[in-house]
Amino acid sequence: MGKLFSSVYDVVMAPLEKAGIERIRRNLLRDIKGDVLEIGFGTGANFPFYQKAAYVEAIEPNPDMIERSAEKVKRAKVPVQTYTAKAEQLPFPDQSFDAITGTLVFCTIPDPVKALKEMKRVSKPGATFHFFEHVKLEHDKAGRMQDILTPAWKAVCDGCHLNRPTIQLFEEAGLQVNNVKRFGKGIFVIFEGKVHGE
Repeated sequence: MGKLFSSVYDVVMAPLEKAGIERIRRNLLRDIKGDVLEIGFGTGANFPFYQKAAYVEAIEPNPDMIERSAEKVKRAKVPVQTYTAKAEQLPFPDQSFDAITGTLVFCTIPDPVKALKEMKRVSKPGATFHFFEHVKLEHDKAGRMQDILTPAWKAVCDGCHLNRPTIQLFEEAGLQVNNVKRFGKGIFVIFEGKVHGE
């Protein structure tokens, strides 16, 4: 499923990108500075939107996705280095990054709690995070529907969980969520904050 999913991902996402996701990516990433870690970069959709970063180190577990990102890496305005790696096992020393980013990625990470621990480990003091995700809806009926659909959705969409309470997981891990913006009746959310909560 991984190879098939990567082969159709950009085509499937194109209408959604034009409908607003591309603008969200641009606004989320353009002002981020310093040494940046991007988690789960997929086919590299975010790479064109980094404008002020010193460099971006980006991890992705799917080698087919990495192969499809090559042209976007070349066209990026800042240096981008990609790695085949999982969020639960980041190949970087402690306190390496000023900022951590991700878009539509935490839904697919098999062990998000372990990934959050790794994020904290590789973050410098004062590091920030910047994410755009889809999350479990707070409305009971809609949330239950997401629970029902998730097993089939995971099988079709490369492990994607429709019902992951991502912001709650960040807060439970001790990350300080400061800025939350919801879209699409709450299913999509931008959230930012500090990796090491005060």
